Amino acid sequence: MELQLEFFLLLAAALFCIGIYGLVTSRNAVRVLMSVELLLNAVNLNLMGFSNYLDPQEIKGQVFTVFVITVAAAEAAVGLAIILAIYRNRDT
Repeated sequence: MELQLEFFLLLAAALFCIGIYGLVTSRNAVRVLMSVELLLNAVNLNLMGFSNYLDPQEIKGQVFTVFVITVAAAEAAVGLAIILAIYRNRDT
C-alpha cells in the first residue's frame, strides 16, 4: 500500500501548526528551538511527499531532505550551546 500525498500534507500541516503554536506561546528558549525543529520537519515531510508524488524514480527531494536534516542538526547543536552559555553566564 502506497501512502497518498494527502497523508503527507496533513501530517506536515499538523506539525507546522504545532510548531507555530510553540513559537507564539513559549517564552522558553529550548521550547522555541524545539518548535523551530518541528517546522523544519514539516518542511521535510512536504519535500518527501511531493518528491514521491511528482516523480517516484528521482531522489532529488530525498537528497535535499538529508541536507536540511544535517543543517537542522547543526543549528540545534549551536542553538543549545548558545542557550547553555547564556544560562551559565547569567547564574554566575
